[in-house]
Amino acid sequence: MNPNHLHRTVRLFCAVLCLSGGAARAEDAGTLIAKGDKFDKQLQAKEALKEYLPANKLEPDNVHLLVRIARQYRHLMSDTSSKKEKLRLGSISLEFAERAATLAPNNAEAQLSPAISYGKMLPSMGSRDQVNASPRIKAAVDRTLQLDPTNDNAWHILGRWNRVLADISPLKRVLAKALYGDLPVTTNEAAEKCLLKAIAIKPNRLMHYIELGRVYAQMGRKEEARKYLQKGLAMPNKEKDDPEMREIGQQTLQKLG
Repeated sequence: MNPNHLHRTVRLFCAVLCLSGGAARAEDAGTLIAKGDKFDKQLQAKEALKEYLPANKLEPDNVHLLVRIARQYRHLMSDTSSKKEKLRLGSISLEFAERAATLAPNNAEAQLSPAISYGKMLPSMGSRDQVNASPRIKAAVDRTLQLDPTNDNAWHILGRWNRVLADISPLKRVLAKALYGDLPVTTNEAAEKCLLKAIAIKPNRLMHYIELGRVYAQMGRKEEARKYLQKGLAMPNKEKDDPEMREIGQQTLQKLG
């Protein structure tokens, strides 16, 4: 055989092997993600991560995968009662979420992911970290709504953000300013508008109704609070955080008397 022809044949063979290998890796990642998605739908975070994390090694810049991984670590936060463990898992979730947001500045879900992670961590954070997280949550939500005004999760988070800040007394604001700097000023009415939008966009999520009920309870509008709390509590659990939201709703309803 002609040496030149032999050389070309070997090069072609090597090229085919390289292409085949790349296709196999991509297919393997896709298969892993598909398996992980099945566990994700079943709210089985540990099992989902067993598929997602190897896929992430094959496709480290896969934004949709990064968002999914961040969600699994948030779900694991719900499964532990340890504040330290919640913060550890939350930090991992935030790492993947922020990477997704950096890689995809025009992807609404990627932009919102850090805000969800921060929000999940807030109850376990110290006061200084909570204050520092607040503007980051707001900025992430604002970016998300610029990209997708119909994102009900973003409206929900913004509503909760407004409710929490509206509930801070003037004295606490003065103390917080001395220690950490100014806190944003907002109102329960702003929270109400956000949550009504969330309900209009996706009316089948109990968390929207319960959060709005909490806003009305905070405003002293007891009848409306009862109405929305009872509406949310009458809905079935479908999402990972639904049992926790249901418990909060029941506690709020009991306090109304």
